[in-house]
Amino acid sequence: MTEPHGRTDPHPPHTEPLYVDTLLTALARDPAHPAVITPDGETVTAEALHATVHRMAAELAERGIGRGRTVSLLSGNRPEVLAARYAVNLLGARVVFLYDGMAPETLARVAESVETALLLVDPALHDTATALLAHLPGPRPEVLTLGPVADDEVSALGPDLSAASAARPAIPVPNAARPEDDWCIRHTGGTTGIPKGIRMAHAPYARLLRTQTLEAAGGPPRFLACTPLAHLAGIIADFTLAAGGTVVLHRGFDPAAVLAAIARQRITHLWLLPPLLHRLLDHPDLAGTDLGSLTRITYGGCPAAPDRLRQAMEVFGPVLYGWYGQSEAMSITEARPSDHTAAGPGGRISVGRPLPGVELAIRDPDGRTLPPGERGEIHVRSAGVMTGYWKQPERTAEVLSDGWLRTGDVGFLDADGRLHLVDRLKDVIIVVGGHVPPAEVEDLLHTHPAVAHCAVYGVRTADETEEVHAALVPAPGHRVDAAEIRAFVTRRKGAMYAPAVVRILDDIPLTAVGKPDKTRLRAAAAAS
Repeated sequence: MTEPHGRTDPHPPHTEPLYVDTLLTALARDPAHPAVITPDGETVTAEALHATVHRMAAELAERGIGRGRTVSLLSGNRPEVLAARYAVNLLGARVVFLYDGMAPETLARVAESVETALLLVDPALHDTATALLAHLPGPRPEVLTLGPVADDEVSALGPDLSAASAARPAIPVPNAARPEDDWCIRHTGGTTGIPKGIRMAHAPYARLLRTQTLEAAGGPPRFLACTPLAHLAGIIADFTLAAGGTVVLHRGFDPAAVLAAIARQRITHLWLLPPLLHRLLDHPDLAGTDLGSLTRITYGGCPAAPDRLRQAMEVFGPVLYGWYGQSEAMSITEARPSDHTAAGPGGRISVGRPLPGVELAIRDPDGRTLPPGERGEIHVRSAGVMTGYWKQPERTAEVLSDGWLRTGDVGFLDADGRLHLVDRLKDVIIVVGGHVPPAEVEDLLHTHPAVAHCAVYGVRTADETEEVHAALVPAPGHRVDAAEIRAFVTRRKGAMYAPAVVRILDDIPLTAVGKPDKTRLRAAAAAS
């Protein structure tokens, strides 16, 4: 086999199944099975998705895509983006997810930094793609769309990959990837500069798909993807398809639409960040929705308020599974339904025990492993740990050593092996008198009857000191009084924890992946 540019590949063909092999094998088992339900309610069978992957791979191979090349994906939740990702990886090329919601200039800098050879664009994101391309400082990559665009927009982008692929025969394309190749480069959140690129290799991800199962996700699972496929929903989609299940796509999160889909589509599995779980709990349609099909709600991505989790357990029953992880290590621990009854200090629910194949250690600044009950930095070693940061060896060396990743999170293990998070090392607010972990204040504020949602963050003043700020969304029928909120925190945590500024908002702004956008909140504080 030859690589692009005519070099002979010195490696023998891989002997272990890689992740796309696992998915294609699962799709071939039951060709008539509905693999994907589109946002418009159309069904894509397993046979059709299998054929589309091979057709797209053949089309992309003719365009020079193969090992060592980067394909960047700018797309919403549509079945074509799943097929395109699998096709790119089948050819041994790497994919980069461009999150809709980042500034076009940032997207352009990410695309340039990873040496994008091909940009695949969702037609619905035409304007974002056009702005991205305008900010590229160098030559623009080839651009293809994942579906038709309006006639007056065709010249601004490129031809339709879906149409070109559909004209090809569904001849199997052999997997050209090697176990050590990157299947993707994920990027950390950020709205300025270039976020860090996180390299993930084929072999470890393939092992995760083969060895980790999503307990109680349904048999077969029916997963509702109502958050971006470019983030964790795409990983769960892979697990769902590998298990012979169905992925139901929504364009975004709308609580009324999610509740309706649970009942209509008999959804068994949801993935939600805590702020979205809160919105679901607060929606008036919840009480009248048939939730009988739900067997698993996975939540994670940011801290979850204990009172809200207890409310969710009362409403949904024993179906909550909490994931703790990060982009550099994927999922690390899982809190099963029974773990939600074991609260740690301050009433916070633990993030559970390590997932299969994950090793955890709590270490002090000198690298010594600490016994249960003592707080320190969480270190992790697993198949989910990144290969390293893209072209940043110095930053990689700061966090990776002998296969162990320094997470930057602070926590402790209890006597039963459950992990309890304290906070992030870099997210502590340094105020006069000590350090304020934002998550502790958020947990407290979520117990206040007038507070539905909140985000706590540090803001630097003109003299470079930090203040505690809080953004609050009032609970239905309640009015939030800033002075009373400060007094409430002072009484329970002390004056050091009390927010100097309380902002009352209709909604907490979220990042492109659904986490509270504290960068925007800090920027708003600076502007005011």
